[in-house]
Amino acid sequence: MSKCDSVGFVTKFRDIIEGIGGSRTEGYALLGLLLMGGLAVAGPSGLLAWSENLSLRDQRQAQLSVLVEERDALKNRVALLNPDHADPDMVGELLRSQMNVVHPDEVVVQLED
Repeated sequence: MSKCDSVGFVTKFRDIIEGIGGSRTEGYALLGLLLMGGLAVAGPSGLLAWSENLSLRDQRQAQLSVLVEERDALKNRVALLNPDHADPDMVGELLRSQMNVVHPDEVVVQLED
């Protein structure tokens, strides 16, 4: 926009305001209200962005529910491995899987892939 165009715009804006019968102050107040109304509709938190914000919230709630389930499973596993009263089944499972420990009367059968 050139300088001529901006001067022309300001002149037209003044003419519109004076045509309505208001002063400069009222014109600036009207411009401010129009700007706030435009931001309320098309701004980053306006009506047009509302549905996008709702879909993001739904996605994050789904992620949160998955994380809560994982946390609860880990809490349960930690409780079962408490040194004061460890669950014998959990201890046996960990010994077999991580340290390759078996009972003397067990037979290990390896399956070929």
